[in-house]
Amino acid sequence: MNNFEISTDSTCDLYIDEVEKLGIYVGRLNFTMEKGGQLEEYIDNFKTKEEYINFYEQLKCGVIAKTSILNLQAHIDLFTSMAKSGIVNALHISQSKGLSPTIENAQKAIEIVKVEYPNINYLALECNSTTVGEGMLVRLACKLRDEGKTNKEVYDIIQTEKNHLQHFVVVDDLMYLKRGGRISGPKALIGTMLNVKPIIQFTKEGKLEITKRVNGTNKALRTIVEEFKNFTKSKYFDIQIVHTNNEATANRLADMLEAEYGIKPQVRIMGPIIGTHLGPGAVAYAFLSNEDRPY
Repeated sequence: MNNFEISTDSTCDLYIDEVEKLGIYVGRLNFTMEKGGQLEEYIDNFKTKEEYINFYEQLKCGVIAKTSILNLQAHIDLFTSMAKSGIVNALHISQSKGLSPTIENAQKAIEIVKVEYPNINYLALECNSTTVGEGMLVRLACKLRDEGKTNKEVYDIIQTEKNHLQHFVVVDDLMYLKRGGRISGPKALIGTMLNVKPIIQFTKEGKLEITKRVNGTNKALRTIVEEFKNFTKSKYFDIQIVHTNNEATANRLADMLEAEYGIKPQVRIMGPIIGTHLGPGAVAYAFLSNEDRPY
């Protein structure tokens, strides 16, 4: 029996079978897609690879997707369900506060649920990351849970390790970043015309920032592979590649990392929430190092 249980939000991009195997609780975010002038609402709960691919194919065809955060009531429902099932100790991991105020909703919800279930000991932290980085920290938390640690012990470890989580992201179409307010319209248009590929990293504050701009996908991949040399593997080392329906380029990145460093990252497809903001064709990798983030 576990000393505590783990919950998170669906921006961790763990697949359905992984969620079941890890035995975690997930708050699912909603997103909408505008089709023919009509808004259709969906839940971030894809069960097959075809659902992921279909989502990105629709974006490529001009369908506009919009996302929303996991609101206060959704957190209350999640934690109430856990408390009703008898879970007293828990650790909740939210996506970066630099991207979303989700953690604030989680912390408020815990206090509200405590009114009815005063004996619960639920801790919530934001992971300074999202998508595969968030998923890596959730998996690490599960490993530490299974080793018999308490939720407070794991909370402290994740609070440290989240600052050592490095990300390198290459997007295919700058206009998606423009919609999200990351870059201006003129910069997006000119960059797209010139085939400029921005390299994006998470900052120490958990925000996504463009740190370099290079011409073409090949140079972008070489650049982010070279970046790995600036770090050393932590004792919790893990490395993951994620893409937004660009499996060929993601596999090429995996081959480059293996050839250069002898490591073989797992290749995954990104869920719709973060994928909406990066757009189809993006590739990224994340890993745990001994060093803090440089920016």
